Amino acid sequence: MATSDDLIGDTSEKILVGKGEQPAWLTLALGNRHGLVTGATGTGKTVSLQVMAEGFARAGVSVFAADIKGDLSGISQVGEAKDFIVKRAADIGLTFQPDQFSTIFWDVFGEQGHPVRATIIEMGPLLLARMLDLNDVQEGVLNVAFRVADDNGLALIDMKDLRALLDAIVPDAGKKDGADDPLASIRKAAQAFGNVTRATVGTIQRQLLVLENQGGIRFFGEPALLLQEFMRTDRDGRGMINILVADRLMQSPRLYATFLLWMLSELFEELPEVGDLPKPKLVFFFDEAHLLFNDAPKALMDKIEQVVRLIRSKGIGVYFVTQNPIDVPDRVLGQLGNRVQHALRAFTPRDQKAVAAAAQTFRPNPKLNTAQVIMELGKGEALVSFLEGNGTPAIVERVLIRPPSARIGPVTPEERKAIMDASPVKGKYDTAIDAESAYELLQKRLTGTVATASAGGGGILGQIGSIAASIFGTNVTRGRLSTGQLIARNITRSVTNKVVGGVVADVGKSAGGALGGSVGRALVRGALGGLLRR
Repeated sequence: MATSDDLIGDTSEKILVGKGEQPAWLTLALGNRHGLVTGATGTGKTVSLQVMAEGFARAGVSVFAADIKGDLSGISQVGEAKDFIVKRAADIGLTFQPDQFSTIFWDVFGEQGHPVRATIIEMGPLLLARMLDLNDVQEGVLNVAFRVADDNGLALIDMKDLRALLDAIVPDAGKKDGADDPLASIRKAAQAFGNVTRATVGTIQRQLLVLENQGGIRFFGEPALLLQEFMRTDRDGRGMINILVADRLMQSPRLYATFLLWMLSELFEELPEVGDLPKPKLVFFFDEAHLLFNDAPKALMDKIEQVVRLIRSKGIGVYFVTQNPIDVPDRVLGQLGNRVQHALRAFTPRDQKAVAAAAQTFRPNPKLNTAQVIMELGKGEALVSFLEGNGTPAIVERVLIRPPSARIGPVTPEERKAIMDASPVKGKYDTAIDAESAYELLQKRLTGTVATASAGGGGILGQIGSIAASIFGTNVTRGRLSTGQLIARNITRSVTNKVVGGVVADVGKSAGGALGGSVGRALVRGALGGLLRR
């Protein structure tokens, strides 16, 4: 759309979001200070999101956005010079220039985008308990299950792995002292951490069934997503826009919310500290953000606040999109520096509270009655306050949001298919892999076919090779490394990469434990309980 030569168009340092008495600039260097887009349904939140996403992409910043209604998918197609779009551009001093942006579609269900998967072990017990809506006792048993899996070399990859493990840690009342019980050692290990009852495990199993019925069975598995896939640029140097197709996912609010939290925590754990960059490395837009916080226990809220507060130093910007600012807890709201407030309607006491809260979060403008203006804003108008050069909020201004340069509205199934066929990740995640993991290993124990350790062939050199393979995990399939092997491999990788570049950079991405051992596991659990994969 606008170029750096235009009087009020995007520049190499700023994104033009709209214009009132003055242009409303979002400074790229402050894009990692997070943001908030709020407003009632139908007031233009999705358009504001698209305008900012386009601006970041033009500047070479990768974007991830959850598309709840399908409207955002049009960003992949050339915009149309419709009368109302051309008029709005002219109203703020721009000449409309149609554009389109390189896009990758993702879908937890693998239907309208490339599949998104994670392993159970990566998700971790804290977020999984949130996803399953477990109470403290049930979450404690889930933690026991993870610990037992770790100690016994049982890789938790998919749902059937966790189900099999939960069955394995339940005491077998029909057998005393572990007589003729091939899983006696596992049951004993679980009881060492406290009383694990059949009733509690049964409740967890039922919650797993609910999650399976909601589509969770497709989310857990391999190949697991490498989140670095989100951080791409196209051949023109523009940031790729990653769209999570979330219309069906939204029917399972806990799965949606926990999935987004998992992605955020994984990025927080994986990416190095970079401080304040001239522009972010990646920007996230989380629509329906209230779902992330609804009924979240204090322990999880503490972790969310920590991640949001610290992830900016990793070069990540997080923008929450929701109807009311009161949907976001105060301690998270205080971290969101860039604000776009669309109209709110004060029909109920809660609405009136939301209007007052929204008005109080802005730096006052003596020319505006902020609370009154919030209720008077028309479609496409917003109150805007972005951070200024010194990091302080600008005085709130009433602005007209610029029109997006790409299409406003959804793509057709044919257009979506064409984009997916040309995707840079086509074929990488499309086919699920079901390798040996906890379920298969437990079945072998039950049938008495567990392979015993062999001395290894090939004489002394063969034995040395076998030992080295066990240490570094070279005899283990992807996703089955114990933590000790993961650490050893990462040390080797750091040296090898200097010689051969990134050849082995993706090896050992997932952490499981097919060869067992919990050495250092506490050191590699992330802020939200997921397993670090660096």
